[in-house]
Amino acid sequence: MSSSGPEERTPRPAPGTPESARGGHRPGERKARGPRTVVALGGNAMTAPDGHARPEDQRAAIESAMEHVADLIAAGTEVVLTHGNGPQVGNLLVKNELAARVVPPVPLDWCGAQTQATIGFTMVSALEAALRRRGHERAVAALVTRTRVDADDPAFANPSKPVGRYLPPAEAEEFIALGQDWIDLGPRGMRRVVASPEPREILDAPALLTLIESGAVPVAAGGGGIPVVCDDRGTVRGAEAVLDKDRTAALLARAVGAKRLVIATDVPAAIVGYGTDDARPIGRIRAAELRAYADQGHFADGSMGPKVEAALRFVESGGERAVITGLDRMGAGLDGREGTVVEP
Repeated sequence: MSSSGPEERTPRPAPGTPESARGGHRPGERKARGPRTVVALGGNAMTAPDGHARPEDQRAAIESAMEHVADLIAAGTEVVLTHGNGPQVGNLLVKNELAARVVPPVPLDWCGAQTQATIGFTMVSALEAALRRRGHERAVAALVTRTRVDADDPAFANPSKPVGRYLPPAEAEEFIALGQDWIDLGPRGMRRVVASPEPREILDAPALLTLIESGAVPVAAGGGGIPVVCDDRGTVRGAEAVLDKDRTAALLARAVGAKRLVIATDVPAAIVGYGTDDARPIGRIRAAELRAYADQGHFADGSMGPKVEAALRFVESGGERAVITGLDRMGAGLDGREGTVVEP
C-alpha cells in the first residue's frame, strides 16, 4: 500500500481530542516504528480463573491487559496482537449442551469465529482508549482469521484435546449420538475430546499485512485461528478442531515478518525442573539449550510445553528473540531483562 496515496487513511481523532493526543503526525503519514513484534495473550488472562466470568468481568480483564500492550506501543514497538480463547469457547460449548434440545449445537469452527469476534472487538475498544490516554491516536482492527490445517492430519483420526465440561454418561450419550467424541474419565464423568491438528498456513495473511502497512494495530488469529481445510479446487471449509494458539502465534509471526515474539502468560518465566527441589526459572537462553531441556521432558504438554515449543519454532526459523513472561514484564522481556528470553 502506498504511503502517500489517497487510498491510505488515518482515522480521525474523536471529537474534542486535544492536538497533543493526535499522535504528532499528519493523516496519511506513517510514523517510524520499532521491530515488528507478535504479542500472544492467553485466554485465561481475559477471564476469571474458573473461566466463567460475567461479560463485565471479562471486559475489565481485557482492559487491564491492553494497558500493558499500550505501554509497548507507546514505547515504539510495532505490535501484532493475538490471543487465546479456551475459556470463552468452553462457555459456548456449555451453552450448546444446555440448549441442544432447542437449537442445534454449532460446530467448533463457528465457536472459534464467534469468540474471535467478541474478544477482538473488546480488545480493539480497550486498546484504542489506552493509546489515546498515552497520546497515541492509532487505528486498531480485529481480523477474523482462518488457519489452514491438513485434512489428513493424524489428529483427526485420534481426537485427544479435552474441551468443555464433564458430564454424566447418560447426558454425554446425547452428544455422542450427534457424532461427537467423548471419553470416560472415571468418577468425574465423561468429557468431549476433539482434534488439535498442526497449524500450517494463515490464510488471511495478505489482508493482515495490508492492515499493518496502513499503520493499524491488528488483532488476528485469536484462539489459534479458525481451523479450515482446503480441497484441490481451493474450496475452504471449517474443521471440527481446536488449534494451539501459541503454535499458531509462531506461524503468524513468520507470516507477517515479525522479528520478535512475546508469549504472555501468568508466570514470570518458564521453569526447568518444575515440581522438584532443583526447580529454577529460565532466563536468557540459547535455542539449542532450551531445545535440549524440552527434549528431556521438562515442560508439560498441557501448560508450558506449547509455549516453549512455539518460542523455539520461531527462533529456529529465523526470529531474533522470543520471550515467555508475565503481562507486566513484557517490555523488560523484549529488552532481555525479564522472563525466559530465547535467542538463536
